Amino acid sequence: MNINTLSDYLKKEYGCKVYKLSLQSGCTCPNRDGTIGKGGCSFCSEGGSGDFASFFLTKDINGNPITIEENIDMQIESAKERVAAKLKGKDHKYIAYFQSFTNTYGDPNVLETIYRQALSHPEIVALSIGTRPDCLPDNIVSILKALRDEYNKDIWIELGLQTINEESAKHIRRGYSLPVFEDAYRRLKENNFTVIVHVILGLPGESEDDMLSSVRYLADLQPRLDGIKLQLLHVLKGTDLALEYEKTHFHVFTLEEYCDLIVKCLKLLPRDIVIHRITGDGPKKLLIAPLWSANKKVVLNTINKAIIDA
Repeated sequence: MNINTLSDYLKKEYGCKVYKLSLQSGCTCPNRDGTIGKGGCSFCSEGGSGDFASFFLTKDINGNPITIEENIDMQIESAKERVAAKLKGKDHKYIAYFQSFTNTYGDPNVLETIYRQALSHPEIVALSIGTRPDCLPDNIVSILKALRDEYNKDIWIELGLQTINEESAKHIRRGYSLPVFEDAYRRLKENNFTVIVHVILGLPGESEDDMLSSVRYLADLQPRLDGIKLQLLHVLKGTDLALEYEKTHFHVFTLEEYCDLIVKCLKLLPRDIVIHRITGDGPKKLLIAPLWSANKKVVLNTINKAIIDA
């Protein structure tokens, strides 16, 4: 089975290898600050699902204030150093990936400054902005559209849907209903944004049919979805999900079960949808389950073999 991988898409789109630089915008989340709830979604770590990102600093080591522009530049340089070993002298470009928490939830003027500074960097070819569909008011969408047109660079919007099952969504405290997602998705596509949607496979209480229903729903979306991230559920220390796992020991996938499910998910997706992720990483120091997921090389090799053999 052939799939449309992110690596292949980026090489075709930009003519070289493209690396994501994980950055922070300094935003929080309405599901943490009390606007919707506190503590975030039950699976979300203290790092807001961005445990590998650079830090958003407001002062230097001497206690002097750092401007937003300086902050973003510092983060980009720090993130470039982390991927430097992979470059090996080859031509390359970067995507500025704002992953942690909800990166459209904040002062619009501050957000515009952050986005603008990242887009102005000569080696950055695109922004990828992780957010919630209930945090995309029209003024933020307008700012993003204007910046995209001004810099003539791609802006991707990554939406954390996780599941279309409303009971599961309540269980993980997602904090919005499916129609909210549908409204945000419609407005983004009307403005010609590239949209990537996250799905978590293995949520407590979900059957295989539930998970496949979420993928099938995204496969059938119109206008067509641009990309999808299939994320293995990680049980991480310090989360409410970890407390639930300690009490109930809900089922987590074996590697073989997960490979089988991934193949079924991929078979549902049209060939033009880009596959951005097929598993995901949980920080080893925080990972409780499934422990097999910590061996990234073995996991990816096993999944890739299952895809090739399908």
